[in-house]
Amino acid sequence: MYLFSEYDTFWIYLSISSLIPILAFSISRSLAPISKGAEKATSYESGIEPMGDTWIQFRIRYYMFALVFVVFDVETVFLYPWAMSFDILGLFTFIEAFIFVIILIVGLVYAWRKGALEWS
Repeated sequence: MYLFSEYDTFWIYLSISSLIPILAFSISRSLAPISKGAEKATSYESGIEPMGDTWIQFRIRYYMFALVFVVFDVETVFLYPWAMSFDILGLFTFIEAFIFVIILIVGLVYAWRKGALEWS
């Protein structure tokens, strides 16, 4: 008898999901045309020849706003299932979710006071 017989579906899914990207990259590499040259190494800006230095430095503000957005977006993902089963889970889970929201609010207040949310 197979040792992991109850995990057969998992192993089949894992092997297929690992094989598909490997197969896709292999087919792409073997069928894609190979072209080398100076034009291939230049940056592309909507068909216009790039002017000046193509490497620019982005301000950290963009990343801060994106990070705050991702944190609160993930918070919604975590809180939605809890809200849908609120009547089943009970008081202890409510307290856990409340502590989770308080921690996020403390982080938001900290970012606000440090000026991370100011756009100037």
